[in-house]
Amino acid sequence: MDKSGPLPPGHVPDLLAPGLKVVFCGTALGRVSAERRAYYANPGNFFWRTLHNTGLTPERLAPQDYARLLDYRIGLTDLCKAHFGNDNQLPPGALDAVALREKIEKYQPKILAFTSKTGASVFLGRPTGHIPLGFQSETVGDTRICVLPSPSGQARIFWNQTAWQELADAVKTFT
Repeated sequence: MDKSGPLPPGHVPDLLAPGLKVVFCGTALGRVSAERRAYYANPGNFFWRTLHNTGLTPERLAPQDYARLLDYRIGLTDLCKAHFGNDNQLPPGALDAVALREKIEKYQPKILAFTSKTGASVFLGRPTGHIPLGFQSETVGDTRICVLPSPSGQARIFWNQTAWQELADAVKTFT
């Protein structure tokens, strides 16, 4: 498989439903995730272990079991559903903030959590340098917005689980 390219519709569908506590939003599937047809599937990605380490899931799920996140009222989506690859490999305009906003308005999760500053930057319309980690002042209706450091192995230099734990602590307050 190429390092980046187009995806057929519904290749890895959104995991969205009413009543979610949090929806994690990435920028786009990476090559390994596109190949395996599962979110955060690269073995070097910290996503699944972090969900478990912070208490968001009682067990460490495997990427191919991502649909089980609905059991914990957790959803998944990406800003780009039509292409895969690293952020810098996506075609111009591939990140669709309007479509994401419509999804969040429809499902109204308690929190929309971006798994990268790049995704948050596109959605919030601010440069990444002006976006702190953690909860933001903006909302989508009643949905709070949180920005997390990327769990990608390629972003390891910026990794810090603190913001993820703060998110998990907030999520645990929802019934």
